[in-house]
Amino acid sequence: MNRLITVARDLPTPEPEMTVAYTPVRLPMPGRQPLEVRLTAPATGKGLPIVILSHGFGPSNYIPSKDGYAPLAQFWAERGVAVLQPTHASSRVGGLDPDLPNGPFFWRERVAEMRAILDQLAEVERQAPAVAGRLDHYRIAVAGHSFGGHTCGLLLGAGLDGEAFSDPRIRAGILLAAPGRGGTDLTPDHAERFPFFDVDFGGISVPILVVCGDGDDPHFTPRGPEWHADAFHDAPGADALLTIRGVGHGLGGIAGWDARETETENPDALEATRRLTLAWLRSRFDMEPDAWEHSRRSLRESAASVAEITLGKG
Repeated sequence: MNRLITVARDLPTPEPEMTVAYTPVRLPMPGRQPLEVRLTAPATGKGLPIVILSHGFGPSNYIPSKDGYAPLAQFWAERGVAVLQPTHASSRVGGLDPDLPNGPFFWRERVAEMRAILDQLAEVERQAPAVAGRLDHYRIAVAGHSFGGHTCGLLLGAGLDGEAFSDPRIRAGILLAAPGRGGTDLTPDHAERFPFFDVDFGGISVPILVVCGDGDDPHFTPRGPEWHADAFHDAPGADALLTIRGVGHGLGGIAGWDARETETENPDALEATRRLTLAWLRSRFDMEPDAWEHSRRSLRESAASVAEITLGKG
């Protein structure tokens, strides 16, 4: 029992089970270095649902890679989900040379890397024999934090300049402190630097959970924290908006323990983020159909000070 957690302890979640991890799983990519991936999965069980977790573009050297986001990846894996984490082309430690064309953000390459994992799940299982034959290739979700949320939004159906990037193999998604609308919603300097933020969330029809911190003051836009909730308001598939109280962009610490990505380290907020996102996944994956409803009720009755859930039209 984590003694730092008080309020969020009332939110129901399964007991943790043993996990196995493989790193690096190397997947070939045409014309470039292999894509390195970390797999963390339950040590037992079959038909494991899959989440591909896309890291952000944070200030640390190693957290924006397959080696970050342990607070989320390990928590989900200990409770029944196989988590795959790519080291994206934008990664400082393991990505492509930032001076190459499309660098340093490599937003198209990031989408291609996520799709490469979907294409090569059999190869992942070959390199990770403890999970061979145990992954459910039909129950797949993506989750992305910050710039990773932009990557996942495109794969979930958001359009950009009339171009579609969606992949029908992805059945659900979680957008964690993801960028909101681009274009005129950005400051002029940021609109020029980040034209690829000008996405249309109206193409997202699969279920998504949007997660925001109520103190996340974005520097891309003159708007406030609500900018990160744009996908919830615009996407037909938006199922719910989870607002974590008292934290900013790091959502209490999802990127790493004691990390500089976490501008406000808040164990209760982090635990609420972990437990509530897991409950949503477990319901969406039919692992525990009532998990989301039970968690929403517990949040209202015993833990409303840590988070708020707004239901959407999805």
